[in-house]
Amino acid sequence: MDTFTVLDSAEDVAAAAAADVAQALREGARSLVLAGGSTPRRCHELLSEMEVEWGRVSILFGDERCVRPDHPDSNYLMARESLLDRVAPATVYRMPAELGPDVGAELYARVVAAVAPLDVVMLGVGEDGHTASLFPGHPGLKATGLAVGIRNSPKPPPERVTLTLNVLQTARRVIIVATGVGKADAVARAKRHEVPSGMIGGARWFIDRAAAGNLPSPRRGEG
Repeated sequence: MDTFTVLDSAEDVAAAAAADVAQALREGARSLVLAGGSTPRRCHELLSEMEVEWGRVSILFGDERCVRPDHPDSNYLMARESLLDRVAPATVYRMPAELGPDVGAELYARVVAAVAPLDVVMLGVGEDGHTASLFPGHPGLKATGLAVGIRNSPKPPPERVTLTLNVLQTARRVIIVATGVGKADAVARAKRHEVPSGMIGGARWFIDRAAAGNLPSPRRGEG
């Protein structure tokens, strides 16, 4: 069963999610999957200041745009700036999405196969309810295997590489963050399991009051 923790602000959400990740790593988790987006970026920054034995941790990514790793749209670049340049993980497995969706997915599936099941996965949510690069109604949502190439993404850029829903569903701990009134409908639909972000059983959601605005009042808070 998913848990939804409603906090006052986006900063509180980032701090709570970072603390949850750090606690999992201190308790023995050895693989951490990073997400793109503004709230995950702040979570990375706060996580970099926490006491973690990074030499024991392998970093992976939930998805990547098919751009060069130094491109402004690159999730890897964002993670490098907000976390990886500040700490020293044992290993960083970036998605080679600049090679194209098919080759990138094929190569990354081999990496995931060697690491899975994943210990901790951090995810964001789009206003349409997508998570990683798994979009509502997109064929990639039904992909089997460990990673899949995405074409015709409804959100630019159109070509991406993403972990599959199955991989996310089998992770040991999934932390999903959502902030802002623009995410309120997506969070409500996820609560009803209508969108990809709501299809990961047992996920731990951290949301601010604005993102919780469309949840039924009796269900706000944890539970």
